[in-house]
Amino acid sequence: MSKEVRVAAIDIGTNSTRYLLADVSPVGEISRVEAALKTTRLGEAITAGRLTEQAMARTTAAVTEFWRRAQGKGAEKILLVATCAVREADNREDFLQLVRQATGLEVRVLTEKEEAFYTFLGVLTGFPIPEADLEKIAVVDVGGGSTELTWVEGKRFIARSLPLGAVRLTEQNGGSQAVAAALQPVCRSLAGRRIIGSGGTITTLAAVAQGLAVYDPERVHGYKLSAEEVADLSSRLARLSLDERRKVRGLQPERAD
Repeated sequence: MSKEVRVAAIDIGTNSTRYLLADVSPVGEISRVEAALKTTRLGEAITAGRLTEQAMARTTAAVTEFWRRAQGKGAEKILLVATCAVREADNREDFLQLVRQATGLEVRVLTEKEEAFYTFLGVLTGFPIPEADLEKIAVVDVGGGSTELTWVEGKRFIARSLPLGAVRLTEQNGGSQAVAAALQPVCRSLAGRRIIGSGGTITTLAAVAQGLAVYDPERVHGYKLSAEEVADLSSRLARLSLDERRKVRGLQPERAD
């Protein structure tokens, strides 16, 4: 690449659809132009194994809006990716066809390992970590349908995808026992590592901890939460009614349930 290229990425998740427009330099430096998010709840019936007509329509509308926005801003490349909800849906081709008809673009459905790997790369972009320290961290990405855990052992990149997404656990009434059972096989590998969190669930906790009336990515990025703070926040939110959670500073109303 001999010149700067403007690239857009649209990430179709289980709970939200995210958009990023950035300029990429010839040496790979990324400069964000704009970003946006819509809570589209594509995986609202994820435990049934099928995407609903309403959810597909909502998400296709959001993807189309972001696609047009990127075109209007001069994007030379527009990349569409989808994760757990589409990956697991029996009728995923119906959704992919809707997006294809609306935008003319193909959606790349990421495998579990690809999703984890790209999350890890994203973290390294946001937090430049010396190679010698890579074995001291683990990346945890809590999504709507699944949770990806990634870490490095020696020269090996290790990824695990667990069925612990926020939407899935809500639909299944999953609690601490389900989480503990799923995490048990990987706990030893994560012991002693610094955890770097990614995804809307983690960033929401950081926003609530700071009582942000308006979400501010600059204040959320890099914010440090202790394990005790995470446990206390989770316990406090769990005790509130839905209406009470909607009034919590830092918690977006559409995430209250």
